[in-house]
Amino acid sequence: MDSISTAAAPNTDAVSDLYRNHGSWLHGWLRKKLGCVWEAADLTQDTFVRVLSSPAAGGQLDDLREPRHFLAAVARRVMVDHLRRRALEKAWLEVLALQPEPVAHSPETRALILETLCQIDAMLDGLGPRPRQAFLLSQLEGLGYAEIAQRLQVSVSSVKKYMARATEHCLLLMLETPL
Repeated sequence: MDSISTAAAPNTDAVSDLYRNHGSWLHGWLRKKLGCVWEAADLTQDTFVRVLSSPAAGGQLDDLREPRHFLAAVARRVMVDHLRRRALEKAWLEVLALQPEPVAHSPETRALILETLCQIDAMLDGLGPRPRQAFLLSQLEGLGYAEIAQRLQVSVSSVKKYMARATEHCLLLMLETPL
């Protein structure tokens, strides 16, 4: 059985109509925002894929009063995800460039590493800036609580609270995510 139940899945005819009537407009809107016709085309398609795969849309597409407003809202979220992914990829490539000897990864390995970074970023997205920073300093730089406290200019007990919050957040997300 499909992961999207038919009761919750959007009406494909409604999505087709939405695409036919507003796809070109959305592409133009994204092209103005991004300044690139090819990226706009990709994100237009990604927007409609997100609409198709969203159980939240359900049968509501037939009743849209402002379809362009709806598409722009979905496209903004798609664009934010895209830009965050690009920023992560850029940061990772900069770190690789600083390595003493070049490490040649296959395209598959690079894609897996980038996907993992995006998943970690998404997992930590719901945290506040301090718990997120404390967690990353602990996990990526191997700093102890006292060092993190010094770096963040907070008390060690605050770092303990940040780490507890971050750990709880990650565990809850892991429990919610199906295998």
